[in-house]
Amino acid sequence: MADQLGEIFKQIKKYNKIIIHRHQRPDPDAIGSQVGLGEILKASFPYKQIYLVGKHIPGFDWIGTMDDISSATFDDALVIVTDTANAPRIDDRRFNNGDKLIKIDHHPNDEPFGDLMWVQPSASSCSEMIYDFYQHFADELTLPKKAAHALYAGIIGDTGRFLYPATTPRTMLVAGALMAAGADAAAISRREDEISLPVARLSAYVYEHLTILDHGAAYVVLTDEILKKFGLTEAGTSAVVSLPGRIKNVSAWAIFVQQEDGHYRIRLRSKGPFINELAKHHDGGGHPLASGAKAKDETEIKQVIAELAQLAQTQK
Repeated sequence: MADQLGEIFKQIKKYNKIIIHRHQRPDPDAIGSQVGLGEILKASFPYKQIYLVGKHIPGFDWIGTMDDISSATFDDALVIVTDTANAPRIDDRRFNNGDKLIKIDHHPNDEPFGDLMWVQPSASSCSEMIYDFYQHFADELTLPKKAAHALYAGIIGDTGRFLYPATTPRTMLVAGALMAAGADAAAISRREDEISLPVARLSAYVYEHLTILDHGAAYVVLTDEILKKFGLTEAGTSAVVSLPGRIKNVSAWAIFVQQEDGHYRIRLRSKGPFINELAKHHDGGGHPLASGAKAKDETEIKQVIAELAQLAQTQK
């Protein structure tokens, strides 16, 4: 790892323009790792041009905001992509227009990309990795409060406020260090725990309509019609993904969310059975206990449910 970090830091020091990307449909870790790295580099190298790109997500303005830059800005630039497993998911398709590309990620490296890669699936989050990068070169880098805030938000998001198995002793040490650097742990946790009234009502719908099969597999289907009833778009469903896991006898679950073109996005989660291989069979992937996939129609939905039930039974 030391060699990878050293080479990445060498490139960061070499380039005067650095553009940082993350994945589409970002979660707190995507935004947190992107903003955290950006703020560390801005504080450490004030003479460099550091940009954060991707779609502006108003709901994440409290972590950080994106820059609007021209395509010409990518000329002679170092591009770093955080928290993104495969190139098709990178937000802002100009990522290949730079001079060199670096991948920093904590997902399984099933689809390598970039000139340099640092991938650490054992990390709780990409935000934890960014802190490790800072700590490795702490004699040359600065960790401002805004970076600590963003990285803590990312860790909280990907560990479910330290409830998920990805949380390790190292995660807790990093969280403590970020708090010491100025991250307001209570305020960040409250912010990530907040939901709107429409999402609260959707949460009730999910619990009411969740189907729980033998051996702990569970699922719910959210059609476009249902989302419209609650005044929500697909993006508003992220807050309900973890809800089935709070039920004692649920071990693995799928939430099917209909998209504008009619197909379904599948959010897969588990307390034990590994579900990432199932996700790969349905145009997806991710972590062993948290993955995403797609279903083109009701037939494929039934297939995914059957496979999930089988996993829950065999890995119980």
